[in-house]
Amino acid sequence: MRIAVPVVNGRLSPHFGHCQHFELADVDPKEKKILRKYRITAPEHQPGLLPRWLKEQGARVIIAGGMGVRARNLFAQNGIEVVVGTQGSDPEEIVLNYMKGTLKVGDNICDH
Repeated sequence: MRIAVPVVNGRLSPHFGHCQHFELADVDPKEKKILRKYRITAPEHQPGLLPRWLKEQGARVIIAGGMGVRARNLFAQNGIEVVVGTQGSDPEEIVLNYMKGTLKVGDNICDH
């Protein structure tokens, strides 16, 4: 399974659509381990592009601080699980906590 985390300066981006990169992690959910991780440059922000693009990258889950309703719906249409309101900053720790079921989430910080 592949998990995507939007990042700015190596830390979780508060809004996925304005990130510089995506940290992608190939994980073994049964073993709760990261098998491989890498960073890819995000394409230029265009409405509706990122859900389709991340699906092409093989992402099955996106973990973000904030995301608008339209983007969440587009991710769902592309078969990608969305986790918003994520607290924390280190992408690797966020992925590990997600797999362990201990990821702390709060309110979605995006209101559009």
